[in-house]
Amino acid sequence: MSTQLTVVVLAAGQGTRMKSNLPKVLHTIGARPMLARVIDSAQSLNPQAIHVVYGHGGEQVKERLQDLPVSWVLQSQQLGTGHAVNQAMAAIADSQIVLVLYGDVPLITPSTLARLVDAAKDNRLGLLTAELDEPTGYGRIVRDSTGNVRSIVEQKDASPEQLAIAEINTGMLAVNAGQLRGWLDNIDNGNLQGEYYLTDVIALAVESGVEINAISTPDLAEIEGVNNRLQLANLERVFQQRQANRLMLEGVTLRDPGRFDLRGKLKVGRDVEIDIGVLIEGEVELGDRCYIGPNCILKDVVLGNDVRVEANSILESSTIGTQCLIGPFARLRPECELADDVKVGNFVEVKKSTVGKGSKINHLTYVGDTRMGANVNVGAGSITCNYDSANKHLTVIGNDVFIGSDSQLIAPVTIGDGATIGAGSTITRDAPAGELTLSRSEQKTLKGWKRPVKIKR
Repeated sequence: MSTQLTVVVLAAGQGTRMKSNLPKVLHTIGARPMLARVIDSAQSLNPQAIHVVYGHGGEQVKERLQDLPVSWVLQSQQLGTGHAVNQAMAAIADSQIVLVLYGDVPLITPSTLARLVDAAKDNRLGLLTAELDEPTGYGRIVRDSTGNVRSIVEQKDASPEQLAIAEINTGMLAVNAGQLRGWLDNIDNGNLQGEYYLTDVIALAVESGVEINAISTPDLAEIEGVNNRLQLANLERVFQQRQANRLMLEGVTLRDPGRFDLRGKLKVGRDVEIDIGVLIEGEVELGDRCYIGPNCILKDVVLGNDVRVEANSILESSTIGTQCLIGPFARLRPECELADDVKVGNFVEVKKSTVGKGSKINHLTYVGDTRMGANVNVGAGSITCNYDSANKHLTVIGNDVFIGSDSQLIAPVTIGDGATIGAGSTITRDAPAGELTLSRSEQKTLKGWKRPVKIKR
């Protein structure tokens, strides 16, 4: 880890415009809290420490993100960004470079942060700025006639001439901790907001003869903060487009990148095709030549080569072998293991089961808590009755078994190798290998029976 860098992340804002009981920094981008995404980017720099300054809803933030490698610093009173940073300074040595980030600016990239830290070397102050067509709401970068940064003026304190400036302050900066400590001790709250602005250290740095090394990023989404649900949704789409672009450059065919969501990690083989409306969650691995049909959800699954998942299927916490066919409208619940060449057809649900090579569960079937062998054929409308209202029980189906349509296997029960279960059977005892087992009521025909006729009134 770097012995020269400490990161301070400001996350104490109340986020009232989110109109939520959830602290703003816990709202998610790509299913991960915004604050966690900022910390992920900061960690890429291998800092010695990351301090998170929290306030509103802070205990909830700490509880949700307790596994993150950070120290938590309470800002009990909301007295401005300068005051917030100062709360963390007691734990930071003067020799460190301090990088200041914001918990509600989730799309900042590691590469930009690395450039910002580099900009602070040689006793300079690195400042991240941007040029906006509509800079309303941001602090403006004030430069002198030679182009050097002189100060930052906040929107509410700016003159008409300063409001016309297009270059804005992102709030992110990097500077030597000893210098920053002295400036923070000397800023005041003599402004319309009555707050201690972090931006005031820029003018103090200039007075101290410190060079302001301003850098910018061409990707404005990196510096956009989230204050309301609309901005959150806009950045979600930017984030998803970034991921879609990366996957396509890795060789994945996305039929419509605008209708694809990755809320986790996706590892792909060659010649993978993903149709519209697909949602990937958790950690998913797709082998070579996999096809994922429209409107599917995959969460924490591994698919072997040449697997085809047809439309509107849901796969969760399962492992699928090679050359399997799943769906349409199939559901694999957690703890399913499908061997190679398995078919799970339309309106089939499989839960906590293993299915052997070449077996087929084609349609309208439920298989739960089952160990199924190879080359089994399960007819339409069949179910394993695995729950007795208190406990789950196991069904064991051997190799080369044929289960006739509309059969019920009442667990615990074992179907031997090569057995055939007649259609419409309710099996409550073990069925022997190689034999036909069935249970049916006697079929009767009532001669002379007349179908009721509706009485006309």
